[in-house]
Amino acid sequence: MASSSLLFLLSLTFLSSVLASTESILDTVTDDPLIRQVVSDGADAVDQLLHADHHFSLFKTKYGKSYATQEEHDYRFSVFKANLRRSKRHQILDPSAVHGVTKFSDLTPEEFEKSYLGLRQKKLKLPVDENKAAVLPTEDLPTDFDWRDHGAVTAVKDQGSCGSCWSFSTTGALEGAHYLATGELASLSEQQLVDCDHECDPDEANSCDAGCNGGLMNNAFEYTLKAGGLQREKDYPYTGKDGVCKFDKTKVVASVSNFSVVSLDDSQIAANLVKYGPLAVGINAAWMQTYIGGVSCPYVCGKRNLDHGVLLVGYGAAGYSTIRLKNKPYWIVKNSWGESWGEEGYYKICKGHNVCGVESMVSSVNAIHTTSA
Repeated sequence: MASSSLLFLLSLTFLSSVLASTESILDTVTDDPLIRQVVSDGADAVDQLLHADHHFSLFKTKYGKSYATQEEHDYRFSVFKANLRRSKRHQILDPSAVHGVTKFSDLTPEEFEKSYLGLRQKKLKLPVDENKAAVLPTEDLPTDFDWRDHGAVTAVKDQGSCGSCWSFSTTGALEGAHYLATGELASLSEQQLVDCDHECDPDEANSCDAGCNGGLMNNAFEYTLKAGGLQREKDYPYTGKDGVCKFDKTKVVASVSNFSVVSLDDSQIAANLVKYGPLAVGINAAWMQTYIGGVSCPYVCGKRNLDHGVLLVGYGAAGYSTIRLKNKPYWIVKNSWGESWGEEGYYKICKGHNVCGVESMVSSVNAIHTTSA
């Protein structure tokens, strides 16, 4: 009996610490009521969840949502309520981050995956020997590093409801490599990849790049090498839809001449990041639909079911002190869902434990050809 009471008290202490940590992070993120409705504790949270219709109205206003019929409206409201409960669960299981209402809160997980993810190789496949990155020294790596501070990262883009995340991850790595080679930050065309790149991985079934139906960053690097390069975004603008290829080789800005797959080692990933610029990475996006801010370090997240392509731009350690994450290092990830998602379009996730497989599929662009286009 005494041991049961002690266990109960320890559980209460743990939950209180989690809630206190969550509120501390929340205070630094935003005072948006749409966030507080999910992460608040106690009777206030119960009351807010009971008034989900009011919060659904706030959600529709904030994100400009409208529905064609009353039936569709009612269905989306039921999905919204389910996502409120899901956000609550995510908050408990990922206390060092803030989870709540996002612009995706009226989508089921299946709808979200179909429209906003798009990495076709979902199972981890180790690289062939000839494409492995060379081992780099790691002794003198900086404690914190962010390519945004060095001018190598373009503004956050928005893929829309098109599973083209892989193309944004690819262009992000190329944009960084181009900047390192030329000193110019050029925004490159994702739409060229969506329309023209149908490269396939010969060793993986159903792994051909297929526009809004998904693709792979390494396939896209291969396409870029074979096609001769990528155009600027302004010359081949993004539409968010599959289209007919309109590639004009005379307007190429940069082309891959060498890329490598980095080993599953966070120190080597950091070394490649610092030396070669932002890295194309795959991730399991299971916790991203409800993510608002903080460092995501969920208790459980599959390392092999990778379904989203993103861009690794930096890493850090300070500023997050919670029961689970005391000065713990984290990766800084650029996403392609616009600035209204996450931390102005960015995602922080634990570094060093391959959380959500973020260290499983990493590619660096080691060299590029440049033109004066």
